[in-house]
Amino acid sequence: MTAVRCQVVALLVAVALCTAMGSPALARNNYDTGASDTEIKIGNIMPYSGPASAYAAIGKVEEAYFNKINAEGGVNGRKIRLISYDDAYSPPKTVEQARKLVESDGVLLIFGSLGTSTNSAIRKYMNEKKVPQLFVASGASKWNDPKQYPWTMGWQPSYASEARIYAKYIMKEKPDGKIGVLYQNDDFGKDYLKGLKDGLGAKASMIVLQESYDTSEPTIDEHVVKLKASGADVFISITTPKFAAQAIKKAAEINWHPVHIISNVSASVGGVIEPAGLEISQGVLSATYMKDGSDPQWNADDGMKRFYNFLAKYDPKANKLEAGVVFGYAAAQTMVKVLQMCGDDLTRENVMKQAASLKDFEPDTLLPGIKINTAPDNFAPIEQLQMMRFKGRKWELFGDVISSEMGH
Repeated sequence: MTAVRCQVVALLVAVALCTAMGSPALARNNYDTGASDTEIKIGNIMPYSGPASAYAAIGKVEEAYFNKINAEGGVNGRKIRLISYDDAYSPPKTVEQARKLVESDGVLLIFGSLGTSTNSAIRKYMNEKKVPQLFVASGASKWNDPKQYPWTMGWQPSYASEARIYAKYIMKEKPDGKIGVLYQNDDFGKDYLKGLKDGLGAKASMIVLQESYDTSEPTIDEHVVKLKASGADVFISITTPKFAAQAIKKAAEINWHPVHIISNVSASVGGVIEPAGLEISQGVLSATYMKDGSDPQWNADDGMKRFYNFLAKYDPKANKLEAGVVFGYAAAQTMVKVLQMCGDDLTRENVMKQAASLKDFEPDTLLPGIKINTAPDNFAPIEQLQMMRFKGRKWELFGDVISSEMGH
């Protein structure tokens, strides 16, 4: 009997050893640099200073949202540690901060970094290092390129698809219009301009003047004067917040009243419209995919109630009128959703795998009917928008939610 028992014990030990060696995932959790039993380290790069510092609110609200998640016990028992650096919207500085996050701080991923030129500067590096560059805060079409850049994914609708919606609107509402375009002389501006021309198609000759400006220019006044002189009666302002506000002011000052469309990134009531002046901003058009924190129509909305409660408790200094605050909250919610989906497999590869399998996810602050969907061959989470017009003290939505899915 003893011999048999010994054999059985030996067999059980062998089986246990084989099991432990054969599938390490069963024996322990699966981690890459930046993840552990207690913590998930996330990097972020924001323009807390410099020409795009109006967007700093995004980074602050994201940090506050992660604080909320941590206070509620974290993600699958792990606390999120956000390490956020300032790049002053300067690509060389972005490169420096990304290297620091990856090589010194040892983050699992970089999330929600802002800007087209800044993220372009680190995309190759992030993909060579195989570190997720997730939910980039920029609408450049280039973030949806899973074949070439499998470690980079956008979040918001692309600039080109937004511009195509404006082209559709103009051709329908003002088919004989003369379009003057003011655009930022970088990837952000050029992407919009290309989308606009693609959308206009054979009608691209409706554009009578396109003026570019550099972010280093203190003012864009002279460009606006030139656009008025061109005879344009449709003004498309492809500008970041500071310059969007300047353009609204200057147009009013020179008594130019075209159909005025501003890009979604500058549609913030608190960040652009109020500084420009409510009175002179009446009738300005844009498109959106998010609920407006300044609009009382959302006061009874469950998602917005959660958002307002969150602000009161975790970020009381935030201005709910700022579009960046609504944006940062929804982006952080999406990031947390992906981490939850990862379970105990917190490898960089699994983070990207889960990010590419979001199905009908609806963050609290997105418009009703707009859902986040991704797939291994679709790195564009949001592809729907709705037109809106500024009236009184707020934006009024009109028309239907329009899908802007891009043909590849």
